[in-house]
Amino acid sequence: MLKHALLTEVTNKIKNRSAQSRKIYLKRIEDAHSNKVERLHLGCSNLAHAMAPCSAHEKEALASMQKENIAIVSAYNDMLSAHQPFVNFPSLIKRTLNLAGASAQFAGGVPAMCDGVTQSQPGMELSLFSRDVIAQSTAIALSHNMFEGAVMLGVCDKIVPGMFIGAMHFGHLPVIFAPAGPMESGISNTQKAKIRQEYAQGKASREDLLKAESASYHSAGTCTFYGTANSNQMLMEIMGLHLAGSSFVNANTPLRDALTEASSLKVLELSPLGENYLPIGKMINEENFVNAIVGLLATGGSTNHTIHLIAMARSAGIVLTWDDFDTLSSITPLLCKMYPNGSADVNHFHAAGGMAVVISELLGAGLLHEDVDTVMGKGLSLYLQEPFLEDKKVVFKPSVRKSQDTSVIASVEKPFDAQGGLRVLEGNIGRSIIKTSALKEDNRVITAPAKVFYSQEALKEAFGRGELNMDFIAVLPFQGPKSNGMPELHGLMPSMGALQDEGYKVAIVTDGRMSGASGKVASAIHLCPEAKDGGMIAKIMDGDIITLHCDKGTLRVDISAEELQKRSAISNDFSENMHGVGRELFSMMRRVVNSAENGACTFELTGEELC
Repeated sequence: MLKHALLTEVTNKIKNRSAQSRKIYLKRIEDAHSNKVERLHLGCSNLAHAMAPCSAHEKEALASMQKENIAIVSAYNDMLSAHQPFVNFPSLIKRTLNLAGASAQFAGGVPAMCDGVTQSQPGMELSLFSRDVIAQSTAIALSHNMFEGAVMLGVCDKIVPGMFIGAMHFGHLPVIFAPAGPMESGISNTQKAKIRQEYAQGKASREDLLKAESASYHSAGTCTFYGTANSNQMLMEIMGLHLAGSSFVNANTPLRDALTEASSLKVLELSPLGENYLPIGKMINEENFVNAIVGLLATGGSTNHTIHLIAMARSAGIVLTWDDFDTLSSITPLLCKMYPNGSADVNHFHAAGGMAVVISELLGAGLLHEDVDTVMGKGLSLYLQEPFLEDKKVVFKPSVRKSQDTSVIASVEKPFDAQGGLRVLEGNIGRSIIKTSALKEDNRVITAPAKVFYSQEALKEAFGRGELNMDFIAVLPFQGPKSNGMPELHGLMPSMGALQDEGYKVAIVTDGRMSGASGKVASAIHLCPEAKDGGMIAKIMDGDIITLHCDKGTLRVDISAEELQKRSAISNDFSENMHGVGRELFSMMRRVVNSAENGACTFELTGEELC
């Protein structure tokens, strides 16, 4: 199968820059590997502690030292709709593995906060850092030397990246991710967005807004818009860490339960005790990550992954850069329209053929690496099939290869856009990311005066006072990871979207993040260097003329270099961001975190040590 020349070129660049760190990582996996059960290394007292709560049958299996013991690491809580279905997964997994002669233990839970609850709230300042806490929690769960593999139960925004990073530090173990599945569709995303804007304009009551939101987020399962949570699921499938076609099977269905059982059995197939040993650290390589980036671009996925994928790759000794995203975006067609890039949701996407159609289109165009290892076996073409339930067991059959609804999934020949949904912008303000997949053509180039705000609340208050009926670019400095933990600024969207709909040319420039559900308003985000790191964004003043040019990939303020250097950076008082809702506990993370362009990692990077 012919590959696009630039796909090969980018992959080779990644391999070359990662050569030394990847070599060290793989050596550590080799050193940690054992073809005997891990618990054999434990003393009798250690083992007795680990077996104490187990049944007699489980104790016998563990003491025999002949069969696998699989870790279950879960992000279950019943506040997140996406994670509530996990309540029953451990019992399903344990029963399945016991019947197969192995055992399983719930090794640990990881925190799982809901960005949908914390949007525009102080708790959002903990959100990005929770990824690294989740990575640490995963490592603690796997630290007991009791396991021959692991099943990861996680779905949402920082949770899957965090669990992945934690798992890669135990890269000698086979690992599979088992999703919970989306909820069924509620009211349309178009209706939901309309009510949000009407509320921001004072045309709808709070009761109207709550009714609409509750009709959208209405049951257990993942939210159905294509934000970071569902981008996670796409990534896990195209990287080969989900069973084929399993990412968007609805929650709490017989097929979903059968897929969970089948996932646990897959870990046994890859066990170090068997002939097909395949640890996650060797399975996931540079090609898998290039496939992940292409998948993100082709589906119009979340900008949050321009941070997370870099951190995830570094946990495997692989060095990605924003330039890799930008280059691959130039050759990757936009194949999907899901909210916020369209009106459809992930259930419509799945019904139109879902991941199998996307993978088929991209493979046919030479835009994916087919020759990769996956939990299904060798070759990404194994994901051109979908699961069915027969006699209460999962059976995989060939999937459709062409879209069943071209308004949701397009073809490579007739894409929604010739290029992917992300660009890197560069200029005298710094480097940033912009999501272009949801932008209309006349919103891709904007020149307008700056209006500087130090919080999204300040902008919303100005909007409420009627002060923003004009063309302008909202500049929000001091929203980066060192300042306040880099919260998502999704609360800007109703006001800015309403102004754009009224015909004003508006955009956003910030060193903060946007929600995976954002994209309608041109937003240059993740700006580096951030204001707290001496970034030029801290020197922009009201009235400065800024040009944001998506097609040229530029972001500039119309000030000479000499004048910009003379200006004093605006200082900001962070005292109110240092306490409340547990923010005190994250002060060390704010001090040591690196840039968004380097993954916003809080783990120390020294020499060959990577996140």
